Amino acid sequence: MAEVAKAEIVSQTTIKPSSPTASHLQHSKVSLLDQLAPPFYVPIVLFYSPIDHDFTKISDRLMASLSQVLTLYYPFCGRLKGNKSDAYVDCKDEGVLYLEARTSLRLSDFLQSNNHNPQPNEIKAFLPLDPYNPKPKNNEEYPFIMEVRVTEFSCGSVGIGVCISHKVCDGATIASFLQAWSENAVADGNDVSDSPPNMDAFLLFPARDIEMNTASGMIGEKNLSTGRFLFTEKRLCELRDKLVSGGCHFKPTRVEAATALIWKSAMKVAGGVRQSMVSHAVNIHSRMVPPLPENSIGNLWQQVVSPLVGREAELQDLAEVVRKTVKRMDEECMRKLEGGGRSEGLVEVVKSLKEVMFLVGTKGVPCYSFSSWTRFGLYEAKFQHCSELIQFASFDL
Repeated sequence: MAEVAKAEIVSQTTIKPSSPTASHLQHSKVSLLDQLAPPFYVPIVLFYSPIDHDFTKISDRLMASLSQVLTLYYPFCGRLKGNKSDAYVDCKDEGVLYLEARTSLRLSDFLQSNNHNPQPNEIKAFLPLDPYNPKPKNNEEYPFIMEVRVTEFSCGSVGIGVCISHKVCDGATIASFLQAWSENAVADGNDVSDSPPNMDAFLLFPARDIEMNTASGMIGEKNLSTGRFLFTEKRLCELRDKLVSGGCHFKPTRVEAATALIWKSAMKVAGGVRQSMVSHAVNIHSRMVPPLPENSIGNLWQQVVSPLVGREAELQDLAEVVRKTVKRMDEECMRKLEGGGRSEGLVEVVKSLKEVMFLVGTKGVPCYSFSSWTRFGLYEAKFQHCSELIQFASFDL
């Protein structure tokens, strides 16, 4: 039987930016899309084998480079304040929590035991907090926007776990932050990048008078189970070719093909359920006119939902539904959501969410939710004293 993943915290400190945030930047407003984001933390763990087995040296460099890069990503050091249209991040450099931990496990043993069926509790052992149910301190709302946990394995390998409030960032933001942090760590004390992250989201999507949960993550206990399905490049190519030969009018992307297959499989397992829907998170950086930089901070994604589909639908039919659903997030939809005080975009978003909630909650129609991290460039995050990224892990609701 595989050893249960456990890691003991051996130290904790608060990391602040190496340079103070200018006074005119200390009031960072949130956008409409931040308001609509779910109230939990975005979790990710990066696993590295070491080049240098001196954990103290590795951790010291991580802390120093984190302090430097936080001068650019200063909202991560702030605290969420306000509600509705006046919600903002108070950026007065209160810092992020940095934990050091040790485990008796070897990284290879952990990855092998979790290769086929990784469970959330196993991954949580290397995260700084439970992203869906963080424990507040002193009965107050959870204060930190960002926390880090760096774990030393018995073999000298390192796990870097990061949680950032979904109210200020999305998966693309956390990926660009990790790349910037790793570049700074490799620079070994040289100046941080002169290309600060883009913070135009509020100007494009100004906040509206809607409720915002500043508790940042406390959504109650969830019964989560995870599974890992490995699609090799060869199998993905075969699946895409099968969809085309089966009558699909285009060659699906890898994400479209995998989504259709998982959706079809889920409908088979559901048995007597006659209809279902699929929702997909869409990265809108490139869909804006003009496109937004990939290092933009904020929630720059939207969830799109398909029409109801019967269980008799063929695999190629589902692939086409997935593509048509994602294409709904087009330039016209972006214009409706953008600024100028217009409300039709917000009305449509809220209406769509209510319709889905009604079908799922009242009618019992399954809605299978998907997102993809395939183009976030996480394997480019290479920290000093560590080899290339071996694997990363995350999980979603």
